[in-house]
Amino acid sequence: MSQDSLRERLLDGEPAIGTMQILNSAMVSEMIGVAGMDFVIYDQEHGPLSAETTLSLCAAAQNAGVAPIVRVRENSESEIQRALDIGSAGVQVPQVETREDAEAAVESARFDPLGSRGLSQYVRAGDYVGSPTYTEDQNDETLLVIQVEGERGVENIDEILEVDGIDVIFLGPYDISQSLGIPGQVTHERVEELMRRVCDKAVEQDTVVGAFADDVNTASKWIDAGVQYVDIGVEVALFTERLTEINDDITERID
Repeated sequence: MSQDSLRERLLDGEPAIGTMQILNSAMVSEMIGVAGMDFVIYDQEHGPLSAETTLSLCAAAQNAGVAPIVRVRENSESEIQRALDIGSAGVQVPQVETREDAEAAVESARFDPLGSRGLSQYVRAGDYVGSPTYTEDQNDETLLVIQVEGERGVENIDEILEVDGIDVIFLGPYDISQSLGIPGQVTHERVEELMRRVCDKAVEQDTVVGAFADDVNTASKWIDAGVQYVDIGVEVALFTERLTEINDDITERID
């Protein structure tokens, strides 16, 4: 699938800004591209999207110049393979807590000699006909993001960072807060301390760090801490919040 490689840009040190999409709407994907964002994460873990519905969203995103990333439901070979075969720019794997978890994600997402991803080139990722360099191209262009989103994952971050084939360590503040027994308190000092610990270690290892942020101010804070792959919000929340602001504003004016 012909596209600019988000992976290459990140590994070259460029920042990337995106958002998460839950709605099954190609128009939403296009709007994210029109807005100028670098990537969109299709959330199959917490939303109703499937491989079938996500395929058309990937096409819409790529047509609008935004890289589609699929957050799969779990760290499994079949989930990761389907997410990549539909032609996404990469895959985001949740709940990685150990070196073994990280190695399993690499094994599923990379072709030989880096892994053992199931091979069929007659898929959208291979332009339906494949090529002599299909597996090499996929290994070079596919972004593998693993989510470290719990206290256990942070404790094992040194071993996780040793695994070859991972492009981005993504921090999920909501799950980190839950693992600490303070669910939803994403700005709590204990949550931020763990996130900064991962940022520092990843930067030392020259590994790209990603993180979720609810708003621009929070995103800026994490960019200053070394985060490069920045997911700002979820489209349904951004839409609802903006409509609420408009409604409150006009209601005040009427009153």
